[in-house]
Amino acid sequence: MKPNIQTPDPSRAILQAHDLHKRYPKGKGWLEALKGVSLGLYPREILTLLGPNGAGKTTAVKILAGLVEPDGGRVEVQVEGKRTWMGAVLEGSRNLYWRLSALENLIYFGTLRGLNPKEARRRGLELLETVGLEGKAHQTVGTLSRGQQQRTALAAALVHDPPVLFLDEPTLGVDLEAQEAIRAWLLRLKEEGKAILLTTHQLDLAEAVADRVAILLEGEVALEGRTQEVLKGSPRAVYRIELGLTLGIGDSRLAQLQALGAEVEGKVVRVVGEETLWEVLRILDPLPLERVEQESLSLAGLFWRVLRERRRQCFG
Repeated sequence: MKPNIQTPDPSRAILQAHDLHKRYPKGKGWLEALKGVSLGLYPREILTLLGPNGAGKTTAVKILAGLVEPDGGRVEVQVEGKRTWMGAVLEGSRNLYWRLSALENLIYFGTLRGLNPKEARRRGLELLETVGLEGKAHQTVGTLSRGQQQRTALAAALVHDPPVLFLDEPTLGVDLEAQEAIRAWLLRLKEEGKAILLTTHQLDLAEAVADRVAILLEGEVALEGRTQEVLKGSPRAVYRIELGLTLGIGDSRLAQLQALGAEVEGKVVRVVGEETLWEVLRILDPLPLERVEQESLSLAGLFWRVLRERRRQCFG
């Protein structure tokens, strides 16, 4: 699936990745984490990088952030000669010192990135107020909730006011209140002119904030473009059928459904195209149905469709 999507002007990019390759030792061979990934980050935009576990998202973020060297390709940065041009919050990493207070963390990271202590303290207090944590400024990070820790990590990544921000699963494991606070802050940062790269498994968050989206599968960009153009360029609807079953659908029906290209996950069947939907419903008859709904014009439906088509190409 390659919709005809207008690509941004590369000359506007604050960061441009060209043909990135990365592999890691695995057993007696190699794992190809990235296979020629090219992406651009632009001011006042959020690019959301989607993909299943193992697709290469975190590797891509670490290369773009300068934390990992690629085996091939290059990253061009159009920011005048500052070492501290980016901020990052990485999933699975300890982004803060848990024995320091929230404010002490911000002062430490601010001075590490070139601010004097007085300015770092002022910026730290300002940012903690912005994220609703002014009352937690002197509380040690290890005693904060997961959501409060994530908001503090975001503040630490922004204390030196970088033009580029990398966020790898920033809402993972946080409650709904913290998710909403992070979502609102991302939109505010974009309006302030930041270029933001976001990875997330929460497709509703991605759809709410992403100006552009890239779907990464097995180390390659399977689809990339402006979010609304990508969705409009999706030619066929995805339908989700939820069955009211206590037992499985049976091997015979499963084989028929898979022959039509349907994907079965427990009590949920997904299929592309209205004509195929009717064939699937005929096969399922007389099994009880809870609901049938269309998943078109959503990143969730699009993501599943791209993943399904890739699996079909790989496995036939």
